Amino acid sequence: MLGPGARAEEGSTGEGAAPGAAAEPGAGPGREPARLCGYLQKLSGKGPLRGYRSRWFVFDARRCYLYYFKNPQDAQPLGHLDIADACFSYTGPDEAAEPGAEPPAHFQVHSAGAVTVLKAPNRQLMTYWLQELQQKRWEYCNSLDMVKWDSRTSPTPGDFSKGLVARDNTDLINLHPNASAEKARNVLAVETAPGELVGEQAANQPAPGHPNSINFSLKQWGTELKNSMSSFRPGRGHNDSRRSVFYTNEEWELLEPSPKDLEESMVQEERKKQIPEGNKGVTGSGFPFDFGRIPYKGKRPLKDMIGSYKNRHSSGDPSAEGPSGSGSTSKLASEMQLQVQNQQEELERLRKDLSSQKELVRLLQQTVRSSQYDKYFTSSRLCEGVPQDTLGLLHQKDDQILGLTSQLERFNQEKESLQHEVRTLKNKVGELSEQLGMLMETIQAKDEVIMKLSRQLSECEGSASSPTSMPSSPVALPTARDQLELDRLKDNLQGYKTQNKFLNKEILELSALRRNAERRERDLMAKYSSLEAKLCQIESKYLILLQEMKTPVCSEEQGPSRDVIAQLLEDALQVESPEHPEQAFVKPHLVSEYDIYGFRTVPEDDEEEKLVAKVRALDLKTLYLTENQEVSTGVKWENYFASTVNREMMCSPELKNLIRAGIPHEHRSKVWKWCVDLHTRKFKDSIKPGYFQTLLQKALEKQNPASKQIELDLLRTLPNNKHYSCPTSEGIQKLRNVLLAFSWRNPDIGYCQGLNRLVAVALLYLEQEDAFWCLVTIVEVFMPRDYYTKTLLGSQVDQRVFRDLMSEKLPRLHAHFEQYKVDYTLITFNWFLVVFVDSVVSDILFKIWDSFLYEGPKVIFRFALALFKYKEEEILKLQDSMSIFKYLRYFTRTILDARKLIGISFGDLNPFPLRQIRNRRTYHLEKVRLELTELEAIREDFLRDRDTSPDKGELVSDEEEDS
Repeated sequence: MLGPGARAEEGSTGEGAAPGAAAEPGAGPGREPARLCGYLQKLSGKGPLRGYRSRWFVFDARRCYLYYFKNPQDAQPLGHLDIADACFSYTGPDEAAEPGAEPPAHFQVHSAGAVTVLKAPNRQLMTYWLQELQQKRWEYCNSLDMVKWDSRTSPTPGDFSKGLVARDNTDLINLHPNASAEKARNVLAVETAPGELVGEQAANQPAPGHPNSINFSLKQWGTELKNSMSSFRPGRGHNDSRRSVFYTNEEWELLEPSPKDLEESMVQEERKKQIPEGNKGVTGSGFPFDFGRIPYKGKRPLKDMIGSYKNRHSSGDPSAEGPSGSGSTSKLASEMQLQVQNQQEELERLRKDLSSQKELVRLLQQTVRSSQYDKYFTSSRLCEGVPQDTLGLLHQKDDQILGLTSQLERFNQEKESLQHEVRTLKNKVGELSEQLGMLMETIQAKDEVIMKLSRQLSECEGSASSPTSMPSSPVALPTARDQLELDRLKDNLQGYKTQNKFLNKEILELSALRRNAERRERDLMAKYSSLEAKLCQIESKYLILLQEMKTPVCSEEQGPSRDVIAQLLEDALQVESPEHPEQAFVKPHLVSEYDIYGFRTVPEDDEEEKLVAKVRALDLKTLYLTENQEVSTGVKWENYFASTVNREMMCSPELKNLIRAGIPHEHRSKVWKWCVDLHTRKFKDSIKPGYFQTLLQKALEKQNPASKQIELDLLRTLPNNKHYSCPTSEGIQKLRNVLLAFSWRNPDIGYCQGLNRLVAVALLYLEQEDAFWCLVTIVEVFMPRDYYTKTLLGSQVDQRVFRDLMSEKLPRLHAHFEQYKVDYTLITFNWFLVVFVDSVVSDILFKIWDSFLYEGPKVIFRFALALFKYKEEEILKLQDSMSIFKYLRYFTRTILDARKLIGISFGDLNPFPLRQIRNRRTYHLEKVRLELTELEAIREDFLRDRDTSPDKGELVSDEEEDS
């Protein structure tokens, strides 16, 4: 059973997991739920063009939006429906539906003050869509209750991060859903199963209504065509629509034929000349203008009247009508109907002949008009002298005009005779229709008498004999009709029961969601009131302090002011602790003990350092609250992900600009994983599945030389992050696994100090295996060879390249360092080795990593230069080497404005070609290798001289010499 209260199991809908789709709550670890998508028909358009159009619908769990596209391959959606605050309804059974035929099912989505009408091919598919949309709405609204309402400290509901950040539950409130509501939802669930037009495999099928589709219905196509063509009326539409030939009334008035249509008509006329004279009446439909005719609908066709009457009175068996008198009457009526049908067919044939003749007359008029124009043109040039061959041609044209004129007169006579014949036939048909009406009334009266006598006869026979001897003929027809009516009523009853069940469940869900929304509103109001009260208290204390400072008092009377200052300091040093998580929602503290990444924001011991850290944290929050950049960036990312609902993410200038501005917290796991997969695809294609697990198993079974150093560095990796602060932290075990697996993959490196910090940052947003491939990306793809080996050759080369770039991009600052002989590469060496981990504040760190994982190592040079340029003026004011070097050790922690730093990195420092960096790396690599070769030769000479020295055995230590 796939009811609204149950989770859709994997494979139950036949859908594959969407690549890159965010896992939904409750989907279970290690797997992603199947994406809800498929074909539906949406009522759209205005006026006469309003009709159903097939659309591809995809549900996005991140925002609880139902996007619809014209085709599954489209990148930009046509629009969306907000399911979070929507309610659903559908109509009852279709009374006009034919018995045994399954009609299309219509349902409505009420959202954002508008009503959207959707149509599914059958009722089963409609029920499936309604159940799934109800389930998605319920999950999304429940996730709002589970997440703290602070967009900066918690991910967006529906798109939770992976990695260690996702397991941080300090910002969550453990609220249990209403058990009675869940039970009622399960009881009221309707059993259904998905159809063929649901799921990602349906994207490979043609849309419903396409000629190649199995579900294509000619009747639906005709209805849509009729709705589409209903706007072509006299006086409507644009001027462009009048360029084709349309007939607007019974006199077949011609409206502005285009030159192209006239040319095609001349071609058709030439073809008609080759057809025998007797077949002219049949070729009238060959003209390209027939589609534009709108037939006269002043009277209802007689054949339709006869057909509708036959449908009303021919449901029974004609042989069971009664005595022979009624049979003769019906025979006469059938003969009259046959005669009328023959007359009608003859009339239709004559109308077709007349229409074809009209077409021919119009074309002849056009030919005569053009010939007269040519004649006038040539006559005007006769005065200038015309060659003899031209005169012969003109005589030939005159003969053709005379022949066409005579033919036109003959056709006019035929037209008049045909019109006279048509009028005669119309009068005759009118007389026959009157006679037929009278006969029908007579037949109806006789039928009523026959039915009445049959009922009386059956009652008499029933009282005189057993029921088995009753004639079945008169009673069989009403009994069959009653049975059909009973079956129809039973179907309607079942349909109304299902509808009532669904609407009851919908009312129950909406009531529960409304109560939850009211509770959230009350909690937010309580939080707002608490914050307002706290603000008033702080303002009053500051006013008292200012008043005390304004009026000087004696030293013995300074006790109250000291108490006020002490109380203010105590309040300022308070942070939000996780002791009472149930009260976290209404706590008025402005700064938490840990940020959203798990880094400690306020130190534990030194009160002065606590105040500095609190000021830094408040400055960060002020930047976030006062700038709209974060809000606009989030909107841009949501729009981008809406355009990728139907397709995979791809490298593009748009994505590059978005990543440079910073990835929102709730989307960082997904984008980081995509970046890592993009760079390691060449490695993954050549290995077997389970490669990481194989390496990890090998590392756990057998120790290698790097294992001991890895164990020593685990707790020293990020001691200020709660995910790595103690041996029992979850991040420690994952960090160990990734480092051990990498040491077996790359034994030349094994383990180098710095790799642990790279993995630790990656594990905050990625799972173990993805963090392993992230480390592979950095070491084996981004960085040059020997970057993390024992010699650190690549790291030394990059410092020399950076020195060259400093002299070019920041010449004043570089000259200032040279003047005071400050080797700033001692500071920047660690920046490059661990990509700024523990060097900048966490918000800036992760924005740097966003661009780094997408663009590569060039980003490190950009941000390193940007950090110096950000504080260039402050550094230039320092006038001694000790103060400069001391300032360089901590100045990066004082940079808080990430938007300004990003603007300097990617705006002020351009151009920044990667080819230049590669060329300089090659140049400095040779120089460093020569220097290392010389150093190695000097070392070997020293060792050789020491071994051959005659005083080798007489070397003693200072302690031995003193003794």
